[in-house]
Amino acid sequence: MSQHTLDARRLLCPLPVIRTQNAAKKLKPGDTLAVTCSDPGAESDIPAWSRIHGHKVLEIKHDRDTDELVITIEIGEA
Repeated sequence: MSQHTLDARRLLCPLPVIRTQNAAKKLKPGDTLAVTCSDPGAESDIPAWSRIHGHKVLEIKHDRDTDELVITIEIGEA
C-alpha cells in the first residue's frame, strides 16, 4: 500500500475530478490518494466519483485559513 498526493488547487470543476480519475488509474487497490483542492465543489464531486468507481473516502480535511480541502481516498478494485 502506497500513499500518493495530487495538487488540484486553482482548478475548477470538472478538472479536480478528472485529475483525480487520471491519478487513480495509475494506482493499485489499497493505495491512498490525498487530493488538495481549492474548488468547493470538489467536496461533493470527488466523493460521488469515488463511490461510483468503487473507491472509499477516508477523510476530508478543511483548511479554513486557505479555503482548501484535502480529500483522501483509498483506491478500490478496478
